[in-house]
Amino acid sequence: MKQEIISFLTKNFNDVKNICEYLYKYPEESYKEEKSSSYICEVLKKYNFNIQKNYLDIPNSFYASKGSGYPKICFLCEYDAIKEKGHITGHNALAAISIGASISVGEIIKQTNGTIIIIGCPGEYLGGTKLTLVKQGVFDDIDVVMECHPYNTTAESGTSSAIIPLNIKFIGNSGLSFLSKDEYTSLDCILLTFNILNFLLKGFPKDVEVNYILSKGGYTPLLTPLESEAKFYIRAKEFEMAELAENKLREIVRYVSNLTHIPNKISLYESYNEELVTNKTLSRIFTHNLKENGIINIGSPIDVYAGLSIGAVSKKVPTIHPYISIKDDENIKYGSTDFADCTISEYGFEQIHKACASLACTALDLIEREDLLQEIKQEFYNGVGAK
Repeated sequence: MKQEIISFLTKNFNDVKNICEYLYKYPEESYKEEKSSSYICEVLKKYNFNIQKNYLDIPNSFYASKGSGYPKICFLCEYDAIKEKGHITGHNALAAISIGASISVGEIIKQTNGTIIIIGCPGEYLGGTKLTLVKQGVFDDIDVVMECHPYNTTAESGTSSAIIPLNIKFIGNSGLSFLSKDEYTSLDCILLTFNILNFLLKGFPKDVEVNYILSKGGYTPLLTPLESEAKFYIRAKEFEMAELAENKLREIVRYVSNLTHIPNKISLYESYNEELVTNKTLSRIFTHNLKENGIINIGSPIDVYAGLSIGAVSKKVPTIHPYISIKDDENIKYGSTDFADCTISEYGFEQIHKACASLACTALDLIEREDLLQEIKQEFYNGVGAK
């Protein structure tokens, strides 16, 4: 049946290529991916997927499915681009890979049991929508989740950083600075927060880092600012450690407010990211299929410094996020316009085809072999699920 899947993929690969090329030609920013989402849904419609557009009232999201019953195999799809840069991290190719895998295994799903699901997730560069999907229970009855990301090298799924993005604002009094030189200002509060944090960071665990910027602090020295605010990225290997740092930062802010009698407001300015927890059993099965489809040189698991919204999903359901190289020139850097060009190159399409086939074959393995699915779930419940 795997050969049937691969033959179907090869026969219909132009549709996969067209997705990649269309998104490349018409890149759209986060949460503005109207054309991208619509184009992808039209392709899924062609292959008889049931589609819910603007899923959970999230603009440009979608939920598509084919088949019935269990197991429920889910692929995730991202399709936003960087403003004025395009698809420099290859989300167009990521979308094409997930759609290619979905339609390929979807073709044989009526011959077996199970459901193929693909979820369109807009806004990845601005925190993404996966956390919302998790909180809404979308993944509660899904068996596994997979997504393959274009990258410099081909490598197994690894980990990512946990990130909590905090916005801290102090609200003081405005006025002429030379008439209020003996009064504390909102800017004083932000600067004192920075200073205390810098001092306390020496005692933080080495795996915790806090990055920050002054995002608002007045526009002329003549006037004291009514409001001053700063944005913080609390980054750690594990979300629990990031939460400890967040609590410490909140304590600092409360202390500064009590000291100066200037009130504060603290909020998240985008979705937080939990660290990615790769299911090693699922990763092993995908890696085997990748080799079966002609990719032999596969690197060790990649631990990325960035946050990934799929991290929250991996705490709910067995998940992998492997990487596929789409470039044959080692001088081309990830995150560049040259990298974006690789997504529509001949070599890039060859790699996309192999990634599609490998994801689809992995899905078939789990549909046909209950023992593999149980091994995956056992690992999950003994690890993530036990916490």
